[in-house]
Formats: sequence, C-alpha cells, structure tokens
Amino acid sequence: MPPTTLQIIAAIIFAIAIIHIFSVKYFEHLAHRSEKHSGLFHLLGEIEVVFGIWAMVLVIFMFIFLGKYETIDYVNSRSYVETMFVFVIMVIAGTRPILQTVVTLVRKMSNALPKKGAIGFYFVVMAIVPLFGSLITEPAAMTLAALILADKLFSQGISRKLKYMTLGTLFINVSIGGTLTNFAAPPILMVAQTWDWSTTFMFTTFGWKAIVAIFLNTAIMIIIFYKELSFINIRTTVTDRENIPFAIVFSHFVFLFLVVYFGHYPAFFMSIFLLFLGVTYAYQQYQDRLMLREGLLVAFFLGGLVLLGGQQEWWLKSIISNMSNVEAFVGAITLGAFTDNAAITYLGSLVEGLSDEFKYFLVAGAVCGGGLTIIANAPNPAGAAILKSHFDDNSIDPRYLFLGALLPTLIASLCFIIL
Repeated sequence: MPPTTLQIIAAIIFAIAIIHIFSVKYFEHLAHRSEKHSGLFHLLGEIEVVFGIWAMVLVIFMFIFLGKYETIDYVNSRSYVETMFVFVIMVIAGTRPILQTVVTLVRKMSNALPKKGAIGFYFVVMAIVPLFGSLITEPAAMTLAALILADKLFSQGISRKLKYMTLGTLFINVSIGGTLTNFAAPPILMVAQTWDWSTTFMFTTFGWKAIVAIFLNTAIMIIIFYKELSFINIRTTVTDRENIPFAIVFSHFVFLFLVVYFGHYPAFFMSIFLLFLGVTYAYQQYQDRLMLREGLLVAFFLGGLVLLGGQQEWWLKSIISNMSNVEAFVGAITLGAFTDNAAITYLGSLVEGLSDEFKYFLVAGAVCGGGLTIIANAPNPAGAAILKSHFDDNSIDPRYLFLGALLPTLIASLCFIIL
C-alpha cells in the first residue's frame, strides 16, 4: 500500500534528525560564537537530545493528522523497556563500588600480560570488558569500559586519532561482544525468542567469531598506536585506593544481577532501582556522584529513537523482505548504522519464511555495523555521554567516529563471513 502523508512526514523528520546528528559539531561552534543564543545552540549540539527533540515534532504532526487519542495510543504502544533498562544499568554500573572492583580486576589481568606503558591495560579494557557484555549486558559493559577509558586514558591528553579510533573500536567490540549469549545484545533480543535461538546456538554460531574479531581489532589498534600507548602510565587515583566494605560491594553486584535478570520486566527492575537509590543514599561515603543526568539524557535519546523508528517500518520492512543473503548483510550494516541495529533485526523477525542463512547474515550485519554511528547500537549513546567531554567542544564528531570505526567494522565483517 502507498504510504500515508503522516508516514512520509515521519520519514522526512527521521532524515532531518540524522542530518542533525551529523551537524552537532556545527551547533557547538555556533554556541561558542553566539552570546545571545549560546544556550539554545549548545542544546542543539547535544547528541543525546536530538532524537527526543525531533520525536516531539513528530508527535505534534500526529496530533494534527490523527488527533489526540490515536496519537496517545501510538505513544503508549511503543516499548520503552530498553530505554528504561539502559538508564538504570548506566547508573548502577557507574557507581564507585562496581567501577572500582572492575578497575582492580582490569589491573590484575593487565599485570599478568607482557606490557609496556598502557598496552596491557588497553588490551584488557578493549577486549575483555566488551566480552563481559554477554553476561552483564552490553549497556553495562559499555558504561564500565567508557568510565575506565575516560578516567585512565582519555584524561591524559592522547591524540585525537587515538580517541576516535578507540571509540569506534569500543563501539564495535561491545556490539559484537554481546553475541555470546541470547539475552545481552539488543539486536539478538529482538529475534532470540521468535527464531528460537538459545545461548548455545549463539556461542557456536556467533560468539566464538566475535571473540576472534574483538581480539584482532584490539591487537591491530595496539600495533597502530604502539608508540603512543607505550609512553602512557596508567595512574592510580585516590578512589582506586579507598577500601570499600565487602558488604557494600556485594550488595551493588546483587542489584546489578537482579536488574539484568529482570531486564524484560520494568515494574521489577525499576522497583529494584528505587531500592538501590535508597541504599546509595544511606552509604553516601562510598559513592561518587550518580550518573543520573547522563542516564536520563541517554534515555531521552533512545525514547525519541523508539518514537521516530516506529514510523519507519513501512519502508524498512519492504527493503528487508526483498534482500538476498549478501544484500541482507551489507544492508543491515548500512541501514542499522542510521536506524538502530535492533530495529533492523526486529523488522526481520516480522518477515515470514526467511531461511536460516538469511537470518544469520541479517543479524551478523546488524551487530557488525553497531559502531559506525552513535545511533547504530543502543549502548553507544551511553559511551558517548561519558566520553564526549574529552573531545573538542565537548562533542563527538560523527564523521570522525564513522572513519574511526571503519577498520574494526571491516575486521568484524570478515570474521563473521569467512570463519
């Protein structure tokens, strides 16, 4: 059926939002040059608010074309479980007891490796922590890796090239690092139940290839930046040396486990989160500032993407249903980079009669393309929100991120195709 006027408008708004994403650097420049409207330009230069703003514009058009009740029904029909989950997991994973424990573990693992400067540390953060995502979910792994990199590496004045290539590689590694199980990666969650993909199936079909790709990506990065990384000394901060009681650390990991376990049930994990906030308030001496602002901004971003993405099904589903296996792989990388890879796999799950090969290539392409843009994978905005203050104008240039992610995307693609 031909698209409705509202669907065409929604597609145009979605395209404008993507253009806006690639223009945030320009708005930040305007914010520094303008005194009268610097606040507005700074707001428009925040990547996390882009999709939220344009989702509001879409809702206004929906009120005009559909009326109040149909618009409310549409907004209520969207699933915001992933949006709420990412917010909660960001806040919990970013607390001092969990972060300090992971940093200690990273140090011990990196000390066991042959190292010079920050090389061993870099390998563990970039290769091992993303693989944790298959257990604690990708958003949690992204939050932990980004916080460690921000404090230990990005804060030391490293080159812009190393920053962008590290960010791109981290996004790719996290995107494929969640494929060892069937519950940790958003694109996998969309199809696992429909296509009956178990954790055993995921590991034997995707997981071991992801491990190879992650190790290769990290090794190549170390080779390229060996000289720069070898002269960096990872510093020990006061927070690292503080002794936090075991009971506090244990309780935080229990909260993290419970949120992951009930990750599909917002009534449960939000209740657990509220109890967690009470515990952190009771023991403030063992906490740094909670990442509530960053988490809410990321949730606003993902919520806007959910609203806008829901109106793109009419053209995305048509494209996917007419693809060959190779086209599905390339198309999932390309389309997923600009529409969210979970949306691509979800639409694929709605198409009946797909072959097992087609399903594999569609999902493999979706996860391989999960680092090319900030919107390509749900955990990416979390990493960007944590690391953006270490880039020029406190914003990440999407063009350089795209270039920085090209090589690891190619490596991951080759691993999933050839192995």
